Amino acid sequence: MVQTIRIEAVARERAGKGAARATRRAGQVPGVIYGAKREATLIALDPRDLIKELQKGGWQSHLFEVAVRDGATERALMRDVQFHPVTDRPIHVDFQRLAPGQRIRVRVPVAFLNEGSSPGLKAGGVLNLVRREVEVQADPDAVPERFEIDLGAAEIGDTLRWSAIRDHFGTQPVIADRDFVVATIAPPTTESAEAAAGANLPPPPPEAIRQKAPAAGATSAPGGGKGGAKAGGKGGKK
Repeated sequence: MVQTIRIEAVARERAGKGAARATRRAGQVPGVIYGAKREATLIALDPRDLIKELQKGGWQSHLFEVAVRDGATERALMRDVQFHPVTDRPIHVDFQRLAPGQRIRVRVPVAFLNEGSSPGLKAGGVLNLVRREVEVQADPDAVPERFEIDLGAAEIGDTLRWSAIRDHFGTQPVIADRDFVVATIAPPTTESAEAAAGANLPPPPPEAIRQKAPAAGATSAPGGGKGGAKAGGKGGKK
């Protein structure tokens, strides 16, 4: 199951662009915690703590305990991060507060197992990823780190759907009207198929090898050099 990550924050008193700019000048990242039918809480975070979590990947599926100094600890999901267009550093972060018993909408990454033993991939097939993540409704305390699909028996032309996932962990997909596609095993590309076919062809017979034609302007007569020397010699005697 997904882990709960604690992150420290301090409360902010004022909202608005001017207050947010002042927070950034002070070396912190402004943010907000909203949801659960309660008033929003304005916060500021240490950019080093925030960047550390963003670099882990999958941060939209992680549960956070936002510990607000001199305030309550809020259970929340990190829903949105705004980045500076030049430096690419975070400049604002939104957290969604979780209410007791509330199911949450998260994206869970998909991992593929036993690629090395897949008959389709060993035959030159290509794993075509339709969805790297699957969006589901889940209990906040039971969000899986990842979904797994076993490719051990996958052949070329196979379609791997939601039903091929080993364990759904009690989640419900947001796409609920069909058994949607997650990945396929596609045939080899034309170039790789031609290269494989060419590698199995026998070498051409010796009679099929032809010499290149002489370059334009080259002397074709084998005695051309001697003829030129004789002509020059006669001219010298004259």
